[in-house]
Amino acid sequence: MEWNTRVTKLLDITYPIIQGGLAHLAYSDLAAAVSNAGGLGQLTAMSMEGPEQLKEEIVKIREKTRQPFGVNFAIGQHGRPFDEMVQVAIDLEVPVISVTGGNPAPVLKRVEGKGIKTLVLVAARRQAVKAEELGADAVMVVGQEGGGHLGRDDVGTFVLTPQVVDAVDIPVIASGGIGDGRGLMAALALGADGVEMGTRFIATKECIHAHPDYQKALVEADETSTTVIKRSLKAPARALKNNWTHRILEMEAQQVGFEGLKSYISGQANKKFIHDGQQEYGFGWAGQVASRIQDVPTVSELFKRMLSEAEAIRGHWS
Repeated sequence: MEWNTRVTKLLDITYPIIQGGLAHLAYSDLAAAVSNAGGLGQLTAMSMEGPEQLKEEIVKIREKTRQPFGVNFAIGQHGRPFDEMVQVAIDLEVPVISVTGGNPAPVLKRVEGKGIKTLVLVAARRQAVKAEELGADAVMVVGQEGGGHLGRDDVGTFVLTPQVVDAVDIPVIASGGIGDGRGLMAALALGADGVEMGTRFIATKECIHAHPDYQKALVEADETSTTVIKRSLKAPARALKNNWTHRILEMEAQQVGFEGLKSYISGQANKKFIHDGQQEYGFGWAGQVASRIQDVPTVSELFKRMLSEAEAIRGHWS
């Protein structure tokens, strides 16, 4: 199959597959593997300790791949300053920047005219329209099946993607519930120009910061193994069910507010599980697509499998 879409042309990649910004997991090993396989790997800037670590990771990824890569900025996390981190990306002339979790306007304005391609994650049609007005080169549309932070409207990828495709002129990248060749072809059939995957890339050998027990939990998950926390904070996010998320939901029902929840939903609690494998003391983000994960391949093996599945589907359509 020919894989020329507006996304592959925009980002100068071989296949329209983008690795999501995975908090505390997306470093140079994983991102370089995705880029080398023909997709777009990304570093997650706001999980890093500061500008110096981001510089180090950008240097490392350029040592590991000559292909395009991106730097993701999750700018809505508790108001942490991101100006210096964005400046690092500008100074080191990264090819692509993506913005998630907040108002993208400040970042888009900073990189305007710098020759950097910009992607904005949205969870509603109105957000996609606004991102286009602000100058984004493409939008990534996440449905409620996705892992991590979601939109408040509970609209699924299958409905949201064509709604956004019809509302904007820039390329649309589908996200949420996608992890194989079937998901890729479904997204393209809905009018998207590519896909973004997060959860599926956690369960790969190059995601070296993910604890084996976290990856094992993804492999063992079924379609009922995730839950949405933080609804009471108007910041819904999907995670694997465990005793920790059950406790969070109990506390939300008691309306304890952010102050009551903050230690339970913190980055430290997240890392207790995803880095240390301590399920009783933390949580791990995951989308419903975890039910479709059966193994932990290399990124290259995953790409080959996805593309083979997609080509088989295309053959059935002939």
